[in-house]
Amino acid sequence: MLNVDTLISFLTVLDQGSFSAAAVKLGQTPSGISRVISRLESQLGVTLINRTTRRLDVTDEGKWLAVKARKIVDELAQTEAELSANLNQLKGKVRINAASPVFNHLLAPHLAEFQARYPCICLELTSGETIVDLIEERADLAIRIGELRDSTLRVRKLGESQIRLLAAPAYLQRCGTPQSVEDLQQHCLLGFTSPSSLNAWPIKLPNKLQSELPKQEGESEQLVIEGKVLASNGETLRHLAIHGAGIVCLADFMTESDRAQGSLVPVLEKQLLVQKQTISAVFYRHEVVAPRIKALVEFLVEKLDRPLQPR
Repeated sequence: MLNVDTLISFLTVLDQGSFSAAAVKLGQTPSGISRVISRLESQLGVTLINRTTRRLDVTDEGKWLAVKARKIVDELAQTEAELSANLNQLKGKVRINAASPVFNHLLAPHLAEFQARYPCICLELTSGETIVDLIEERADLAIRIGELRDSTLRVRKLGESQIRLLAAPAYLQRCGTPQSVEDLQQHCLLGFTSPSSLNAWPIKLPNKLQSELPKQEGESEQLVIEGKVLASNGETLRHLAIHGAGIVCLADFMTESDRAQGSLVPVLEKQLLVQKQTISAVFYRHEVVAPRIKALVEFLVEKLDRPLQPR
């Protein structure tokens, strides 16, 4: 009879990509993991993984077993959770990966309430400014802003946030308030180092500028800026704008309090195209989601699926 611990070891090797990485994940030795897989192959009478000096190749039999094993392990985890705890007694760790602005503005204001509601769930927050591999980063859940292209992940929409042009009153007093899209060429524009799509500002271009200014493919009505100051982090650009460094284009979730306090004010509102970025939770495409992860996702939907104040 197959042993659940053996199936977990097998799946961990596949997820981590090597015996040594799986050993670290499970707190065992690489040789011990190798022996477990060898015994499993001997028990089943098939080769599950072809080993080479450089890589592991999963056989067709291994792929078939992985689908079955993952379903078994997930269902056992779900059953154990349902038998041992009700919603208020959920326990375990949830590892979350997100960009710093997401933690600062979307999660931090609500996590104290989540901890009070689920005191036995531990949260581990890891900041990352770029798209990461959830398995490689050992993350249970990632919060992402904007379009998602990885079809191998399960996605749950948490909310959405409009993006707009903003500047500090001190900057506008010093440099003047732009009255047209053409006026932006005379201003200090704050942009992102990457990806370049973040430097496509949602402004409808006059016919004259459509032929003169660079455009992203498929975005003929948006202004692609060449920033005088670039940063890899939206939070850095926000602080630069607040301190009068220039005009910035940011999502409302980052600037809601700044706009309410007047430290940042909208620019070129009449020329702005309504463009909203989706806020998403992404996690493994398993048939069963761990109850502790599900609890956090549902909590975030409750808190974030609301309209932000426009200004």
